[in-house]
Amino acid sequence: MKKLPSRTCIGCNTQKTKKELIRIVKNANGEISLDKTGKLPGRGAYVCNNLECLEKAIRSKKLERCFETKIEETIYEELKSTIGN
Repeated sequence: MKKLPSRTCIGCNTQKTKKELIRIVKNANGEISLDKTGKLPGRGAYVCNNLECLEKAIRSKKLERCFETKIEETIYEELKSTIGN
């Protein structure tokens, strides 16, 4: 039986399979975007598909630490609107 890859949500810190999580990626140009396919190149962080986990990650600045950069508020709003749907 093939082992499914698991990742940790940066919001709630629980391990889930890769398909249950949404990947947020920072590409080589420093742009941060949502990666629903999980295949975009760049540094990735995973978050559950709910706003609570994203809010926890924003409040604790885990996304900024993971990507080692300051993240603009507009990017957070875009992530919230995409995950909220």
